[in-house]
Amino acid sequence: MGDVNASGKVDIADLVLLQKWLLSVPDTYLPNWKAGDLCQDEKLDVFDLCALRRLLLSDHSPAIEDGPQKQAEFITANLAKHGASLPTQGDAKLVVFYVDFPDCRYDYEPTTEQLNNITFGGADEKNVCYPFESISAFYGRASKGSMNFSGQVFRYTTKEKQSAYDTDKVKIAEECYEAFKDKVDFSQFDGNGDGRIDATLFTTPAKAGDTNWWPCSGAFGDPKYRVDGVGVGHIITGNAQIDSTKNYVNYISTYCHELGHCTGLPDYYLFTTNDSEGMHGTAGAELMDTDAGSDFGAFSKLVEGWYTKDQVQVWYPDQGTKTFTLSNAQTNAGNCLIIPNGKLADDYFSEYFIVEYATKDGNNSGIGKNTAWWVKSGEGVRIYHIDATTEYGWNNYFRYASGSEFTNKDKGRRLIRIIDDRETDNLYHTGDIINGNISGFHWYDANDGQTVDTGFSIEIGENKNGTYSVTVKK
Repeated sequence: MGDVNASGKVDIADLVLLQKWLLSVPDTYLPNWKAGDLCQDEKLDVFDLCALRRLLLSDHSPAIEDGPQKQAEFITANLAKHGASLPTQGDAKLVVFYVDFPDCRYDYEPTTEQLNNITFGGADEKNVCYPFESISAFYGRASKGSMNFSGQVFRYTTKEKQSAYDTDKVKIAEECYEAFKDKVDFSQFDGNGDGRIDATLFTTPAKAGDTNWWPCSGAFGDPKYRVDGVGVGHIITGNAQIDSTKNYVNYISTYCHELGHCTGLPDYYLFTTNDSEGMHGTAGAELMDTDAGSDFGAFSKLVEGWYTKDQVQVWYPDQGTKTFTLSNAQTNAGNCLIIPNGKLADDYFSEYFIVEYATKDGNNSGIGKNTAWWVKSGEGVRIYHIDATTEYGWNNYFRYASGSEFTNKDKGRRLIRIIDDRETDNLYHTGDIINGNISGFHWYDANDGQTVDTGFSIEIGENKNGTYSVTVKK
């Protein structure tokens, strides 16, 4: 199955051809129509496209080799401990209600097929909206294929005027689900079998306004509500709309950020300063910060479980001087280097530096194009200072996340900082040495200031064959 171009193998060319056929691109012909019917329902639609994409990402395609593939083992997705409903490994499902109101309608009306293709379509570097050609494609690249993101979009106009829902998101959510529950089995959208729909998005026209419809996410407000025997997990509400089939970057990038919250990631921007940007300069671009137009950074990928075991390198002082290799973070080979303060917690919920080689490839290729004007792009090594200490209770959370009472209004310990946090090129390159003379390259002290000498330095070596060498010296 999947060999729609009848080439004798299943590869990306089949995915591109099937996508073109579904979009009715002129002169598109499928030599092997039935091979595209992966859902085996005697029709070709976006769900077959998603199934073909999953087949390719699963690495079981006969185009790779005839025998069974040995799958890389990903690290544990420890962020799941924080209780969010959207899984970051395996099947992850999203229900989208593309909603408007009788007194606030969309000016541009995509078809249901277009809505599904825009939201869940396959990867396509030639798409004008790349790397935000779809949510599924973006998360597929970010997770290196460990997250199989799929879902369905439903078009709906509410029964009442907009004002009836502005401050009552439970009302709009339950009305939407009730409208379709006799036609759709919503239990299929519980990807990890925890009894909850993984995530739901309710998106409205932009002119619904920012006061009540600025994009946000959180736990659903009616924990007793059930549809087809399952509860509703995290929900997103927002007014990021699709302006055309070639103009929807804001729709995808905005909700990729919000879906990060549905997995348990907090905002990395600040709540207590006039400059809300949490991390600045060329090293500061991160999807969970203010720009929302870039890839996830190393810390996010670490706790989401998007590294294989051999991609997480750790340096301890007793190793002495040691050289490590960092691969392009925007590829499946992307790795990281962790330097802990003391013992590294098994779940990575402790204090450490995490180092990666960031590039302008893949999910970072939209920086400057799909981001705010002040966001700079570059390529080089960046270093995060992390304190992922977690508070456990009825609601598990990062103790030093933005807005927390423990951050001294963002002046003390923070969950995530970037080293040398300035509005400049603060990525590191061959010959650069990072030591105590660099702002932010210190451990936290007892008063939560960054003053404690690390006792080591990092020297950036050669950039060769798409990798950087970095040497840690005690």
